[in-house]
Amino acid sequence: MGKNKIYISFLFFIFYCAVKAQYNTEFINYESVKRSVSVNVDFDAGSNGMSSSLTNKLIFGGYIDNDLKKESARHLRQKNNFGINFNYGLSTFIKGNSKFDYLIGFKNQEILNATYSKDFYNLLFYGNDSYRGLTANLENCNLNALRFQEVKFGVIMHKVDSIGKIGVSLSFLKGEQLFYLKTNKNSGLYTSADGSELVLNSNFNLAISDTNNKRITGFNGVGASADIFFETPYKSNIGKRSVLIANANNIGFIHWLNNSVQYNSDSTLRFSGYTVNNIADLKDSTLNRINRDSLLRGLTNARTENFNTNIPTNLIIINKIYFGKQELFCLQTGFRYIFNANYKPYIFVEPDYRVKNVSFGLHVGYGGYVRLNVGTSVTWNCKNWFLRIGSNSLQGYFVPKSASGQGLFFSLAKKFK
Repeated sequence: MGKNKIYISFLFFIFYCAVKAQYNTEFINYESVKRSVSVNVDFDAGSNGMSSSLTNKLIFGGYIDNDLKKESARHLRQKNNFGINFNYGLSTFIKGNSKFDYLIGFKNQEILNATYSKDFYNLLFYGNDSYRGLTANLENCNLNALRFQEVKFGVIMHKVDSIGKIGVSLSFLKGEQLFYLKTNKNSGLYTSADGSELVLNSNFNLAISDTNNKRITGFNGVGASADIFFETPYKSNIGKRSVLIANANNIGFIHWLNNSVQYNSDSTLRFSGYTVNNIADLKDSTLNRINRDSLLRGLTNARTENFNTNIPTNLIIINKIYFGKQELFCLQTGFRYIFNANYKPYIFVEPDYRVKNVSFGLHVGYGGYVRLNVGTSVTWNCKNWFLRIGSNSLQGYFVPKSASGQGLFFSLAKKFK
């Protein structure tokens, strides 16, 4: 729990100290910014198993009373998801020729996601007293905390069949930190009826990057990823003009280097206390038996080696329909899914209305890490500048005790002539 809190706190610390595009992609914004240099921030977080009030207490600290735990527990299902996606970076589209432009970008990405059982939640906040004579189910829980940096090179062809667009890019990745834990079938904690004995069935896999090199300059892994973008107009009986956009990014992996550690276990640990004959026992044999490192290595197959992990891949499909002679109103519908991230399929609707150079948008979506998202955005797009700020998840800010989900996206671009 302590290590998890460190990862989450680090993500939020940078978020509040920093001022991307909305879906972790540069290509979708190209239609608005063209050749330009831009700074981008993209953040979203939520859980379908706890309220935003409880999440914030875990992240920033504070007293968690029984009322807060009880209120948050109303969200619980047998299996629950939690996730944070946060990235910030600098990118530029520079002139190629009349049919294509080049993309260069630098980005930091930080990802934390988890799946946890109802029993895991209860053990964490209430202890095991209510499980006397029972086994708490810890099967198929996982935690994935990942931080890496990337340098991106790409190209966008913006006159495919005169009006379509195709973009591709390749990124070189530097892995900074990884913490991965997955519990498997039959994982659980049994508490005897009188509370005198605990039996832990440990069936899990654990992977950690080099713990002696935990900073942004740390070079604990190398990897590569690719982005693919496609945009095309199509004929429709609705509206004046219709556009279909598909974008997949973060298609790649990181190879973690030799100082990384992997553990796996399929063992049973039985604990019924220790007998101490005299105080001298506390100086040697007893302490050795309960030493955490010795216990972990005794239960697991610990090994230092290199290995590969896939990074979460983001898929976005958006359909835009423009209405009116001046196309002042646009109705967007879309689908999003993040692979390898405990993310549920997400569908959304975004109506957008433009008044001169300013557009106002609403967002309603279902899925992802929460059940329902409601958000809004404002976009200012003039000859030399582009600014967009908004959130797809406002409910966690306004009703934190009864809802989950918080987010912000910010993009500022200076256009080139």
